[in-house]
Amino acid sequence: MGSVQFADEARRIAETFVEARRESRGLPEFPGDIPAGLDQAYAVQDHAIAFDGRPIGGWKVGRINPPLGGVDRLAGPIFTDRIVEAREGIEMPIFSAGFGAAEAEFLLRLRATPPAGKTRFTEEEAADLVDAVHVGIEIASSPFPGINDHGPTVTISDYGNNNGLVIGPEIKDWRSANIKAWPVTLDINGARIGAATAETMLDGPVGAVRFLLELMAARGIALQAGQWVSSGAVTGVHPVKPGDEVECRFGDGFEVTCTITAS
Repeated sequence: MGSVQFADEARRIAETFVEARRESRGLPEFPGDIPAGLDQAYAVQDHAIAFDGRPIGGWKVGRINPPLGGVDRLAGPIFTDRIVEAREGIEMPIFSAGFGAAEAEFLLRLRATPPAGKTRFTEEEAADLVDAVHVGIEIASSPFPGINDHGPTVTISDYGNNNGLVIGPEIKDWRSANIKAWPVTLDINGARIGAATAETMLDGPVGAVRFLLELMAARGIALQAGQWVSSGAVTGVHPVKPGDEVECRFGDGFEVTCTITAS
C-alpha cells in the first residue's frame, strides 16, 4: 500500500490508539495494516498527535535493532501531563490490559529551538542546544500488548510506546562528568533486573539528541525550548506490572524511584 493510499488507514490506526489510551482500554491486535516503513509509521504518529491535541513536553528516543533502512533509532512524543518531577511516593500508570515497562534513562532538556532550516547536526551542536541533564525513568506502555513484537513501525505508530516520564535529580556538571561511563542499574521490587552503561547506547545520550534534531527537521516539527529528550533505555526495557516498585541508580549517588499503577 503506497503512502497516498495509506493516508486513510493511518488516520484510522491513529484514532483507534488515541481512543484506547483515553479509555484505558486494551487492544488485543494492531488496529489495521502494519505500516510498511518508517514514513508510514510517522504518518500514523502525526495523525495521533493532531487528534490527541495535548501539548508535548518532550520526546522519547529508542533504539531500532537491527536498523531499518539504515536508521537505528526511533522517536515518539511525551505529553506534558505525563511528565512529573520525582518525589517520594510518585505513582506512574501503565495500561494493565496492554504492555508496560520501565527504563532507566538520561533526560536532556533543550535550551532553545533549533535553527530553522538546519537539517544536519554534529554532536557538539546537539550538546550546545542542551541546558540541563537529569536522570530519570521512562514509562513505556501501550494499549497493544504486542507493541514491541512486530518491529519499529508498530512501536512508532503508538507514540513510540511512551506513557510517561519521571524527572529525577539534575547532573550539574554533565559536560565534564563522562556520563556515558556511569554505571546504571534498575531494580524492581528490590531485585536487580538490569545493569549497564550508556556506552552501550550507540553514540550515547547526546547522540540521541542529535538524532532527534535531524528527525524532527525532516518531519517539519519544531522542537521547543524546555522540551525533554529521553535518551533511550540504558539497562534495557524491563516489563513491569501494577504494584511494582522501580528504583534506578546512576553513577555515584543519583537515584530515582516510582511505583507502577494501573491506568
